[in-house]
Amino acid sequence: MPKLSGTYSRGQLAEVTGVKSETVRYYEKCGLLAVTARSAGGHRIYSEGHVKRLQFIRRCRELGFSLGEIEGLLELDSGEDKTCEQVRHTTAVHLKDVQEKISDLKKMEATLAVLISQCDDLSSPICPIIEALSEN
Repeated sequence: MPKLSGTYSRGQLAEVTGVKSETVRYYEKCGLLAVTARSAGGHRIYSEGHVKRLQFIRRCRELGFSLGEIEGLLELDSGEDKTCEQVRHTTAVHLKDVQEKISDLKKMEATLAVLISQCDDLSSPICPIIEALSEN
């Protein structure tokens, strides 16, 4: 990856961190990533600190954290009386949400499997799946 004396352009930052350039811009707009100074040519200049922060944000997003949750997690680094216990609590709440979604997805999977199993006669003009989906 091209590195210019510890600084990166937006494209380089995106490449190094594995996110799209538009995503970098979006995170700046949301306030998760600080807007930086511009070079003489008008391009944003990013540092290693931006790389680290963007990698953290990307990993949080991969784990399904919302932008608000990520903002809360990032506050731990800001020195505003945050504790590991608070981060653990946020993560535990998120885990519970993920587990609930998995449960819901398993229910959907079972329902869809039942619907498909009811559709034995593929030549029938009456489709049991359509009938089941039309019921209240």
